[in-house]
Amino acid sequence: MHAITIPEPGGPEALVWDEVPDPVPREGEVLVEVAAGAVNRADILQRQGFYEPPPGASPYPGLECSGRIAGIGTGVSGWNVGDEVCALLSGGGYAEKVAVPAGQLLPVPDGVGLTQAAALPEVACTVWSNVFMIAHLRPGETLLVHGGSSGIGTMAIQLAKAVGARVAVTAGTKEKLQRCAELGADILVNYREQDFVEEVRKATDGAGADVILDNMGAKYLERNVKALAVNGRLAIIGMQGGVKGELNIAALLAKRAAISATSLRARPLEEKAAIVAAVREHVWPLFTGGHLRPVVDRELPMRDAAAAHRVVEESGHIGKVLLLTAPQGA
Repeated sequence: MHAITIPEPGGPEALVWDEVPDPVPREGEVLVEVAAGAVNRADILQRQGFYEPPPGASPYPGLECSGRIAGIGTGVSGWNVGDEVCALLSGGGYAEKVAVPAGQLLPVPDGVGLTQAAALPEVACTVWSNVFMIAHLRPGETLLVHGGSSGIGTMAIQLAKAVGARVAVTAGTKEKLQRCAELGADILVNYREQDFVEEVRKATDGAGADVILDNMGAKYLERNVKALAVNGRLAIIGMQGGVKGELNIAALLAKRAAISATSLRARPLEEKAAIVAAVREHVWPLFTGGHLRPVVDRELPMRDAAAAHRVVEESGHIGKVLLLTAPQGA
């Protein structure tokens, strides 16, 4: 098969479409013939040499994919060759085939095409696990999403609205904020021109956000605590704004607030399987009737992964950027 390899860490040009051995599913795994993968910020970090795959994972980038089951390992039940699926991965999504633990498989949701389903596993699992399983967002509460037009952000907006929450978002352009509004965002903050702490306070009569989903890390830490409501919960899922910040414990205590920080990739199989099962139970039914939809910015041939990385690094996208193993017209 072919896969995107990284012979040496570096810029987008470090991604090489090369011939590699086919993966073989181990006990408890299935072999998926990949239709599409999706680009995540973690893939960029891996390409740069800052985010090695966990032990035993595929060395190729790619944390989610969609495709058809082509083989089944021992000890797997409930899946058949030919089933259309999407999957949460520890690596290997930038390839024509990938071996996946059966607990990390999801059926393609009703009303979603096979290719576009590649945009869903990582964002759905990240949002559900952080915003709902950990931060316990409830109907009537306010969720602040940083990077509202990202893949994570577009899913967070839709899921929060589906459960009856109010949603504030930050983004850097009018176009991105408009797309967030179309998905249901109630409070729109241009972080280049406005202070999100002030805007969220004004929109909530001084109360603040009950839950904040943050991809920035250190850069926003102090202001995120200021923006929290009493009993607020800050869920950190990224560090685009740095890894070391100063935390005012007194401010946190005064608000009886909580901070969590998680990633998906290195979690034990059992934890990933539990998250995937929760997403299948609670999130997948929302695709029926159009309550949720994947938001895809563009589709590119997988062999052109370098171009896709440039788009994501420049934040020139809204939603997800997909990589197709066999794009139409190819």
